Amino acid sequence: MPPQIEIILNGLKERVPEGTTIARLMEMSGEKDKHLVVERNNRFVHSQAYQTTPLSEGDRIEFINPDFGG
Repeated sequence: MPPQIEIILNGLKERVPEGTTIARLMEMSGEKDKHLVVERNNRFVHSQAYQTTPLSEGDRIEFINPDFGG
């Protein structure tokens, strides 16, 4: 089993394999919303960086699903 790190995902502690990227975390979480907004440690992450942004111990990740509609 690969080494794991602890992160906070949407306010809940999670353990993920070391080296997990934001894109992989989205897959693991079943997140498929193409309009998803991701924050890492209170900073916006551009969708083009999801594949190349590895998570670090203690990161705070927020998945924000915009509500489009009236």
